[in-house]
Amino acid sequence: MSPEDSPPSGLDRSLERRTCKEPCMSRTRMSAHVADRLDRCRARMRQEGVSALLVTRDADLFYLTGYTGEDSAALILPGKTHILTDRRFESEARREVRWARVWMRKGTLNQEIARACAALRLRKVWYQPDGLNVGALAELKKLCRPTALVGAPPIVGPMRLLKDAEDLRCMKRAVSIAEEAFTALRKSVRTGQTELELAARLEYEMKRRGSRKPAFSTIIAEGPNAALPHARPGVRKVREGSAILVDWGARWEGYCSDLTRMIFIGSVSARMRKVYEAVLGAQIRAIEAVRPEARMCDVDAVARKHIRREGFGPRFTHGLGHGLGLDVHEPPSVSWRSDAPMQAGMVVTIEPGVYLPGVGGVRIEDDVLVMPRGARILTSLGKRIEDALLR
Repeated sequence: MSPEDSPPSGLDRSLERRTCKEPCMSRTRMSAHVADRLDRCRARMRQEGVSALLVTRDADLFYLTGYTGEDSAALILPGKTHILTDRRFESEARREVRWARVWMRKGTLNQEIARACAALRLRKVWYQPDGLNVGALAELKKLCRPTALVGAPPIVGPMRLLKDAEDLRCMKRAVSIAEEAFTALRKSVRTGQTELELAARLEYEMKRRGSRKPAFSTIIAEGPNAALPHARPGVRKVREGSAILVDWGARWEGYCSDLTRMIFIGSVSARMRKVYEAVLGAQIRAIEAVRPEARMCDVDAVARKHIRREGFGPRFTHGLGHGLGLDVHEPPSVSWRSDAPMQAGMVVTIEPGVYLPGVGGVRIEDDVLVMPRGARILTSLGKRIEDALLR
């Protein structure tokens, strides 16, 4: 564990007394997974020659510190973590980062970052290029002078790419919540209900089980609407013979799940049955191809080849999947565009789909952990066509 209780070199003790009056500034022990992540972050910083890292992306801030305050930042130094936030999140700071030095800002976040850089006498600070927009970065560079701001090499991103035990604990719970909610939804589906009603019910069932908000906007698409990969729920109603695409996910302690299943009301047409079997076959084959060192594009090609062989090649219009974690869409990209190798510890979605304009669509999605010798499916809902049929 890093020496979190030691003050940074050159810190003015009188300044510390002035800015750390609140009880939330007292020191208590951090959780083991946060300590481990900060240790690994600092090790990467040393390897890259980075002495001060500015973290501004909410997901990265939470990953490294466990802090849930918004519109906040962290300065990671060799011997200390500094959290820059405001009084809206004072309770969160008391509860979550009492071990860090917390700065309650007096102006904008950029002004507080500049104030901290000056107080800590930092000559150079490395920022996350994907954590600041162009305007904010230009303003921050002016405010921080004479501290130089330079773009950091990838540090936090590669850490988040490979899931640790805490990541997986939370993701498995997010999956369980999503699956339990879907099971409850299926029991409540009736003809005459709208897509919006079903979406509201599914999100309610997730919240009942502890998901504070969905991982993303729930997709409920009936009939022809399912031909739109990112359809939005509307007033279209469930009817006898409906084919309904459901794409949903829960959040648990910040982490996302992401699943897609079909619901067939009463019966399945011969055409939709053929589409479903093509998509399911593609997904099964793609998951079997998941293993360390397999290229993303090659796994994508396995699914694409099967769908093409079944006669629906042009109707598979998106990549096979994506990374999953604190963000619902994060690296890696499992598609024909990426020749990056899979690595043990990644969690990806595998979600082939076929979309027939004016008719409907089928997508089947599972969350998959790359293991040292293959794949482990984190999701467990049945996906045979019989499982999708609701009589």
